[in-house]
Amino acid sequence: MSHEKYAQVIQALHECMEACNHCYSACLQESDLEQMIECVRLDRECADICSNFEQALTLDTQFVNEYAQLCASVCRACGDECAKHDHDHCQQCAEACRKCANECEKLIEYA
Repeated sequence: MSHEKYAQVIQALHECMEACNHCYSACLQESDLEQMIECVRLDRECADICSNFEQALTLDTQFVNEYAQLCASVCRACGDECAKHDHDHCQQCAEACRKCANECEKLIEYA
């Protein structure tokens, strides 16, 4: 089954989606919201692509490379943006995004 084959990347995608959702919600509560706009936008986009890729992998998509490349790019961008902010939720999100990007990049190498 494809979900067993991709278990490690599916786990990273799910963790990244959760971290991005948490960061998104927490950023909206920050007093410096104007400085968080790009972080919020990328959190939302990253959570969406991770969720979509996770679902696609469980459906045994034929577009693994395409999804993995896009997801790695979005995760890197989100992680880079989150890393700019000192909030714990941003730092945790940056870490989850980097991990997910790494897993996606590994998948590209072997797909």
